[in-house]
Amino acid sequence: MDNQLNDIITARKNGQLEKANELILKLVEEEPDNALYHYHCAWIYDSLGEEKEAIPHYEKAIHLGLERENLEGAYLGLGSTYRTLGQYVQSKRVFEQAIREFPQAEHMKVFHAMTLYNLGEFSTAMETLLNSLILTTNHEGIQAYSKAIKFYSDKLDQTWA
Repeated sequence: MDNQLNDIITARKNGQLEKANELILKLVEEEPDNALYHYHCAWIYDSLGEEKEAIPHYEKAIHLGLERENLEGAYLGLGSTYRTLGQYVQSKRVFEQAIREFPQAEHMKVFHAMTLYNLGEFSTAMETLLNSLILTTNHEGIQAYSKAIKFYSDKLDQTWA
């Protein structure tokens, strides 16, 4: 990673968002086909609360191609940004693609569940969260009942009366 980008990341982390934004926009202008620059540009726009401006940069970064570690973050950022803007169908599409590419990314599934909730897909959202919970928690009680939680995760509306 180049020094300019390191300085931008440091500025973002230190809350100097306007400065970081100004610097990353210059890099994007100089190298419009640099996926990493677009990714960081989108991230900074998100941090500034300018989600609409972030979307085209996330999309371009994904389209241009990113290393896997950054691609995962770009998918998460794009899907989450769509969700916060109320664009739930687009958010769901992004998260479904991301989960296909990163099936072990439980954090992605949690954000996907939020989108499913927004779409009124409550059962699927809960199933997703419950399954993620039993895979990721070390809580003794949840682990002790993990088989039951797994069994009921897709039967929340079912009764046995």
